[in-house]
Amino acid sequence: MEVGDLLSECAKCAAVRCAPISQARRLHFCSCRDSLSAELASLLQEAVDMKWPFVPEKWQFNPAIGAGDKTNLSELIRDHLPKLLALLKASIMVDEAPTALAVIFLVDRFLYWTDQSSQLLKIARLLHKAHPETPIAPQLVIRQSRVYLNSGKLQKAEFILSSLIQNCGTTGCWTYRSESDRALVQAVSVQVRGTLLQKLGLWREAAELIWASLVGYYALPQPDRKGIGTSLGILANILVSMNDEDFHSFRTNPDIHFQRILGDERHRLLSAALAAKMAVISSQYTSLYVLTNVTAQGTCLLSYSFSLDCPDSQRKSFLQQAREAFAIGLLTKAEDQLVTSQQELHTFIKAAFSITVTHRWLGGSHEAVPKASQACQEALALFYQYCRANDEDKDGLCAGIMHRVAEVKLLLGVVPFPNSDKGSFIPDRYRDVNDSSVSFTLEDFSKILLRFQKYHASVSEAAASVVETSEKTHRLCLADLGTTIEASRPEGSAEAAGALCSRSLHQKAEFPTTCESADTSSWQKLSMSSSSQLSGKGDEADVSNESCAPTEADEDGPASLQAADNSKVRGFGVASNATSPKACGDPELEEGGIETADDVGEANKTSAREEAPLSLSQLMLQTTSGSLDDSLSSQYSWEKLSADQSSYPSKAGRSQTSKTPDSDESFFIMETHDCDLVSKSKPQRSFEAQSKSPEASCRPPRPIPDTCISSESSFEMLVGSEGSKAASGPLNPSCHSCLNPSKAAATPELSLQDYQALLAGVCHACLLRRLQFDERTFRLHQLSAAHAGALHLKFSKEAGLWTARETCVYIGTPIEMNGKPLQGSQREAIWVQFLHQEERLSSYVGKNYLKPSGIQLHLNDVERQMTAQYYVTEFNKKLYDKNDMAQIFYIPSEALLILNGKEIVGCITVEPFILGNFVKLTNNTGKKEERLSATKYGIAFGHFTYLLSNCQEVVVDLQGWVTANGKGLTYLTDPQIHSTRTRRGTSDFAERGIRLFLKDQHGPKCNEICQLLKLPPLDPQTALL
Repeated sequence: MEVGDLLSECAKCAAVRCAPISQARRLHFCSCRDSLSAELASLLQEAVDMKWPFVPEKWQFNPAIGAGDKTNLSELIRDHLPKLLALLKASIMVDEAPTALAVIFLVDRFLYWTDQSSQLLKIARLLHKAHPETPIAPQLVIRQSRVYLNSGKLQKAEFILSSLIQNCGTTGCWTYRSESDRALVQAVSVQVRGTLLQKLGLWREAAELIWASLVGYYALPQPDRKGIGTSLGILANILVSMNDEDFHSFRTNPDIHFQRILGDERHRLLSAALAAKMAVISSQYTSLYVLTNVTAQGTCLLSYSFSLDCPDSQRKSFLQQAREAFAIGLLTKAEDQLVTSQQELHTFIKAAFSITVTHRWLGGSHEAVPKASQACQEALALFYQYCRANDEDKDGLCAGIMHRVAEVKLLLGVVPFPNSDKGSFIPDRYRDVNDSSVSFTLEDFSKILLRFQKYHASVSEAAASVVETSEKTHRLCLADLGTTIEASRPEGSAEAAGALCSRSLHQKAEFPTTCESADTSSWQKLSMSSSSQLSGKGDEADVSNESCAPTEADEDGPASLQAADNSKVRGFGVASNATSPKACGDPELEEGGIETADDVGEANKTSAREEAPLSLSQLMLQTTSGSLDDSLSSQYSWEKLSADQSSYPSKAGRSQTSKTPDSDESFFIMETHDCDLVSKSKPQRSFEAQSKSPEASCRPPRPIPDTCISSESSFEMLVGSEGSKAASGPLNPSCHSCLNPSKAAATPELSLQDYQALLAGVCHACLLRRLQFDERTFRLHQLSAAHAGALHLKFSKEAGLWTARETCVYIGTPIEMNGKPLQGSQREAIWVQFLHQEERLSSYVGKNYLKPSGIQLHLNDVERQMTAQYYVTEFNKKLYDKNDMAQIFYIPSEALLILNGKEIVGCITVEPFILGNFVKLTNNTGKKEERLSATKYGIAFGHFTYLLSNCQEVVVDLQGWVTANGKGLTYLTDPQIHSTRTRRGTSDFAERGIRLFLKDQHGPKCNEICQLLKLPPLDPQTALL
């Protein structure tokens, strides 16, 4: 019987309280228990006795590792899984909850890597409901947060993690053997929360949390090698994405003690490579961890080889080191070895693709590289099927993937390396890094946790406030903390929630959305909605409407643009669920819908339309912007690109520039049409927002720099005139194209210099000019196809740079509602997977335009979201300084250029799949949803951005997901910015839009949040004079 079937049977047994237990059942239980090996029986008893909060590996805490310690628990569990699941079922049948939960504890990690966590956690919740006095292991509680994180339920994950951190790891009636065990639980919780902020693109804040977890792991009586390796690997990936100024501030922060672990290395990418190498060494006895971390190391070295800081004489050496790292990863498994982890398969394909890229840049065989690239493309197509396949089909798909990985190894000459330690997966020469001198204490860990205390206390209190207090002697399991994330009720209105919550989905009985009494299963309160199955078999959901403010277009725009905008842009007011792919770790997702307008004719309407909320995956992207051509091809001509090292730019002559924190992009995109902009000079006003937030930079915010921004609007630059192309501001000294200007005509075919510029980093203005093609538009028609030729573009707002990585992309199927593609009048939503996505276990959503248009509009959409993310990060710091723990985030987004050989044939933007009840707080004119308590934060945020931008910009059109009280976690997306600095499309009303915000949304009187932050009052009549 398949594992999934066995787990389903266990869940059925746990859901039904059996009649009096027969003697036969007791005998069967004893038989199952006695059938376990001595090693497993010992582990099971230790789990029942709460000996450890996490099931340890033999090598994890052992300073003197012997030959017998180099095996992994996963191997033991895999070999005895049928017996363990049989014991689980037999334990449930005789009401032996401690034994049943101990079995779940033991198999949890193995089943997580085989994508079975959802079923296992459901069984745990049912058992906890029937036996609330039985302890739930901290490992299972944190596993639930990981599942929430992977499935897009960030708010629920935040509540669990913050509560564990704040309450010293307390989870119901679990008993800790020592204070160091509590510290271990806190360290893991901090680590997972760091990955959550990484998913949001908050690189520096994420790095600080990951560092805190490292301090916790090193501070244990015996350092946790597994935890250290995992955190170092995560840190390496974060440093790759972080900008240089943030890295400098992070490295020199006196509270961090950077040198204790990573020494005196000053370059961000080389520090990342060292962190990844240390992670490899720490986890050298587990193939999955070695593969994951060594691939991260290779990625860091490959990125450094393209950077302007890499000396020409050393470039080939770093490419060779990157190739070696990818080869080590590929050698962790042979073709005929079983791979059961989605993450492991994804990372194998990424390593195979990355070594192919490295081989090409090293000037490898012109015949082998295209064949290896084709094998990677085929492997990714199979992986996309694997993620959505039934259990019985996965083995065949896995074999097909590993066969193609083996092809790449053969084509590129990947051969085994000298290794004197048979239990290890790394070569002897990798053991030259020793961290035995690293020393931290539990007191150090406690001090670093104090820096985050205010925030975690606020989040956990917000969760606890929506849960009824238990009268029981023992505290309930952590899962009792409220994790229901809904729009807040207007004060004094018991029925307002129904009016305000756009599409409140009714969930099945075992997955309630409302808080239950203390007598009800706390695990039920943590559970996710089963109203929409990611397998595509969604149930019908009842919905209710919400009044939301429509987004409107500028009625003062040119007549031609008005005509283009004249048809109503609609969102999706759908009453049933989307067909969704299986998300790793949790196939049970809740969805809803919302309708948004962006139309000239609605600009003067006085009442907001009723809209239905939509989960992020279902919200349609409403922009007339760049679409993709139908000439997509899967062939990538690697051999056409020269590997001439001498053509790389020299570092000589570079001046230092101030780089600033990354911001992030969004899922939703507004109408952005080319239009004229009449700029008026404004008096310069400055607004300093001092920051002391421990999770944010402690430096004061500054207005967005104008580096490399044209004196004209970016849209004027794109109309094709030579004069506008020549207009540019000061050069960005970190921009490859500014340092190495080219007079070549802009064509869809990328030259060698284009590749080098994109891989090293180019500023926004240079990239816009380069990708302006006369009369060339794109439309993506070829879906359900892999593309081995693609560039993954990420943008840092403060640094002003776009940086690319070569990647492989699978453009999947459209998201469907009731069997129909989910699309509005402007674009459709499709499923996308790519090898360099930030979260390997998360689903990603792509935005595909229905009408062809230019690529540059995609890039401007991302730039707008970056600006909003920069502003909101500074706003959060200001709130923190005033002891208001509300936190607002923008969902990250990135761009993918699809290539056929060297020719650009399309562009698509992607972002993580996020779930929750969607609400709209304000629109882009004067409307606001005053019944939502979160709106006052949004209005204060607009006030703040106006001041911070020297009275030149204001962020409006705030929409996303809010917490129950409006003061906790808010995730926003798809902002609009009214700007007199840079016109961003017809929904940007420039000075008129700023006046609308000041007069109608903000009004003459500041609200309590503005007053709390002590923002200077605004006079709508004179503010822009």
